[in-house]
Amino acid sequence: MSPLLGTVIAAHGRHYLVEAQDIVLNCVTRGKKSDVAVGDIVEYKLTSKNQGVIEAITERKTLLYRSDQYRSKLLAANLSQLFIVVATEPGFADDLISRALIAAEAGGIRAHLILNKIDVIDLLPPVQQRLKIYQKIGYPVHLVSAKSDPRQTLDTLLPLLENQATILIGQSGMGKSSLINLLIPDAELATREISAALDTGKHTTTFVRSYHLNDHSTIIDSPGFQEFGLHHLSEGMLERAFIEFRPHLGKCKFYNCHHHTEPGCAILAAVKAEEISPMRHTMYKQLVHESAQTLGYK
Repeated sequence: MSPLLGTVIAAHGRHYLVEAQDIVLNCVTRGKKSDVAVGDIVEYKLTSKNQGVIEAITERKTLLYRSDQYRSKLLAANLSQLFIVVATEPGFADDLISRALIAAEAGGIRAHLILNKIDVIDLLPPVQQRLKIYQKIGYPVHLVSAKSDPRQTLDTLLPLLENQATILIGQSGMGKSSLINLLIPDAELATREISAALDTGKHTTTFVRSYHLNDHSTIIDSPGFQEFGLHHLSEGMLERAFIEFRPHLGKCKFYNCHHHTEPGCAILAAVKAEEISPMRHTMYKQLVHESAQTLGYK
């Protein structure tokens, strides 16, 4: 008998909502395992009409997660792209953008930057200038205004979302919820239903959840967060995840170059030649330092 398969559409603690054909099941994992992510296709066993136990996770195409010194936090699986939402106001952190881009590259996920609230005209030029650093190395930046120009926002984003599994991430206040509600008109109702099913009560912003844009496109919403740890990435993984480093890798004088202060370093030469941003190189050194501090996950 073939195993029953479903897709995880929401996760909170060790409780998961699994969409299987025309039903949604409230599922748990066996034991204390909680390594299931939204977007996972899982094998499950029914325990009652609308409840089940997750038995196994099928092979993932991609996985996006963040980690600190002690544990990792799964965001979503089987994604094809990441939208990093920033805004003209309030201020956003370049640190978070770079970390999210690195996580996407390491996970084999395409990344886009979405600049919201472009109707704040006086703040638009300096913010666009800040984002040029990412455009220069190949990341597209899309300008929208979810509240003041919803039609233009939909025209910009819907073609990018078609046939994709997309996660939206961003700091609180960037307008991510406004974008979700514009793209998925019944998102608030769906979130309340998900929250009730997961018994999370009023804490509706503390879990990751997936919505159907149409039959072949999904959007995953995530809680706003201020930090994006990458302790799970080794030094070698990090250097390859900085896409502007790639043309220079393997060209250093020493095969085991760390790209910090070594003589004959091709990366340092590229920084000096303004082919690599000093800010991004500093970020690389910071991430390598953090990776070295990792003690293991709980």
